[in-house]
Amino acid sequence: MKKEQKTELTKERIIKAAVQEFGIKGYAGFTLNALCNEYGISKGLLYHNFGGKDELYLICVEKCLTEVTDYLKEQGGQIDLQKYMEFRFHYFSGHPLFSRIFFEAVLQPPEQLKDEIKKLKREFDLFNRKVYSNAISGLVLREGVTCGDAMEYYEIMQEMFNGYFSSPAYAGKDFGFLVADHEAKLSKMIEFMLYGVAERREI
Repeated sequence: MKKEQKTELTKERIIKAAVQEFGIKGYAGFTLNALCNEYGISKGLLYHNFGGKDELYLICVEKCLTEVTDYLKEQGGQIDLQKYMEFRFHYFSGHPLFSRIFFEAVLQPPEQLKDEIKKLKREFDLFNRKVYSNAISGLVLREGVTCGDAMEYYEIMQEMFNGYFSSPAYAGKDFGFLVADHEAKLSKMIEFMLYGVAERREI
């Protein structure tokens, strides 16, 4: 086996182990010592290939975001919002390790990695925008409201919504509960954004 192939296999083995550890323990619970001890990886080998915990975490986040985005794209670019939520649920139910990594990175990212994670999320965010834009294009908007207005509102609300899950309201909550509550509330929030919360009546 060539040296380059051996190096790539070593990197893949370390990344696979890191996905397991981050996917079970999260960023805060992950330690390099545990990774090396539990998966038979020497520290010398790890540091020869990676810079440390933060680099490994970002690689795992990127891998997760790429796979979930590719999966959703494979379902078709014109999927409606209900189907989109169903596909998300299906994917994360079948990939619990990626589910933990994804939602931690999106909702409660390590402070020092926020900017890097935002860059890694770009393709996923663009796909979400496309799904929401498709939903808007099928509606009759109120007089004076443009598609641009609706998209700007969507982006503001999405930032606020995700930020809520990193607020004290969810401090100390079980991570599984946080994920389930996020997805349930997300579906409702999108419906409210599109159709409002009150029936308009003449005064």
